[in-house]
Amino acid sequence: MTFDKEALKKIREEEKRWEETTVKKFLEKAPERKEKFMTDDGFEIKRVYTPADLGEDWDYMEKLGFPGEYPFTRGVYATMYRGRIWTMRQYAGYATAEESNKRYKYLLSQGQTGLSVAFDLPTQLGYDSDHPLAEGEVGKVGVAIDSLWDMEILFDGIPLDKVSTSMTINATAANLLAMYILVAEKQGVPQHVLRGTVQNDILKEYIARGTYIFPPQPSMRLTTDIIMYCAENVPKWNPISISGYHIREAGANAVQEVAFTLADGIEYVKAVIERGMDVDKFAPRLSFFFAAHNNFLEEIAKFRAARRLWAYIMKEWFNAKNPRSMMLRFHTQTAGSTLTAQQPENNIVRVAIQALAAVLGGTQSLHTNSYDEALSLPTEKSVRIALRTQQIIAYESGVVDTVDPLGGAYYIEWLTDHIYEEALKYIEKIQKMGGMMRAIERGYIQKEIAEAAYKYQKEIEEGKRIIVGVNAFVTDEPIEVEILKVDPSIREKQIARLKKLRSERDNKKVQETLDKLRNAAEKEDVNLMPYIIEAHKHLATLQEVTDVLREVWGEYRAPLIF
Repeated sequence: MTFDKEALKKIREEEKRWEETTVKKFLEKAPERKEKFMTDDGFEIKRVYTPADLGEDWDYMEKLGFPGEYPFTRGVYATMYRGRIWTMRQYAGYATAEESNKRYKYLLSQGQTGLSVAFDLPTQLGYDSDHPLAEGEVGKVGVAIDSLWDMEILFDGIPLDKVSTSMTINATAANLLAMYILVAEKQGVPQHVLRGTVQNDILKEYIARGTYIFPPQPSMRLTTDIIMYCAENVPKWNPISISGYHIREAGANAVQEVAFTLADGIEYVKAVIERGMDVDKFAPRLSFFFAAHNNFLEEIAKFRAARRLWAYIMKEWFNAKNPRSMMLRFHTQTAGSTLTAQQPENNIVRVAIQALAAVLGGTQSLHTNSYDEALSLPTEKSVRIALRTQQIIAYESGVVDTVDPLGGAYYIEWLTDHIYEEALKYIEKIQKMGGMMRAIERGYIQKEIAEAAYKYQKEIEEGKRIIVGVNAFVTDEPIEVEILKVDPSIREKQIARLKKLRSERDNKKVQETLDKLRNAAEKEDVNLMPYIIEAHKHLATLQEVTDVLREVWGEYRAPLIF
């Protein structure tokens, strides 16, 4: 189903006539604002788009099709939001498990439909709160979790058979998933009914974020252990959220975000297949995580292109047979890097635009940032406004009433094709290097992101890219925003709980479980998840489990890349 050649020829002729007459006369009176309008990856944007820009070979069924069917450009589900609104999943967690539990219950009472847990840096890096390196960081950027006791408090009174939970955790994902499974077990909820996600995307830590612990190869083993364990035992759980969000936050443009995220995904799929699991056994539960940035139309096209490209890769490269293996299901978070400390109320507008782009792009779940996040952790008021932003889009805007409402718009389809093609070029180049792991080791990915970030910042500093309130429309008004401050005494509370735990648990049994974990880690063909679950069941701490793996695998120190 393609466009008629003669009709396209006529459109091109008419466009040329329009440019030479109507446009030329108008420009004499009112010139355009810029010499060139560009996509973020450096391609010029035309004044107007027509069917002729899609080309004579542009095939509707090949490029678009219908929602819920290959190539999934128009959405992974047939009825999308007409059947069910996306999951409103506000990312939250700070201080102690008690404090975060209160925030979760507040968010659920305000209409949030899923939980998203933020962990503090010591938890992310495998240190208990009483470790010297944890000083000054306990409970600051997320909740402190040292043991199963903390996890039980975190989810106290929250029925895990009714709520889906996303946990932004990577190097220590196996520990937190193990604790979550054990908390559910204590609630009488079997692991096969649990719904949620662990991020568990270690490759992007080496690229963009830095909260890795172990060298790449054993880290990949742990990541694939989780994927394979969940495929067999926690079938409704997403064992990985392959994250473009942090890649974008590090400075990548839209094309790079798609390309590097899907290249990471390819690496994980290869790793699990190499360990003997059929692609259709695990691929349906792979999930993704993207940023929603400021360029509204480009972001919509980005999500659509990513969906089509992943479907193509899974079908043609990995020979997936199950349509669910080809679905790119994704969570979106509005872009933290776009939030400004100056005139912070402007961030409410930015977040609304970004959230709308995510919805029009077909996201499955969404976090909207709070307007005060460039200054501090969000307050209850700012979190409520962020959640209300989603609810207004869902229940007042009307954009949910039809599936993929911008589908067929000539510019959207051209831009979707453009991002698809440019991202595929990146992916093919990475595959020629030997895959994503090799590209990371060479510093290629880091260099590409750094160059894109430099270009973006240079445009801001030169005034070519306007950031309202920062390099244009600036005021001298003082910032009057309530600041949420974390009580520094929470570390003492965590240390006291750790001392109590170590005095009351069966330390001999703990050591036995850690020894079993060490022996399993020294072998290459053993899934470590059952051993980690057993250790936490007997109240081993996060650091004790992580230290065993540190002893076997060592710690990774990133090389300097110039």
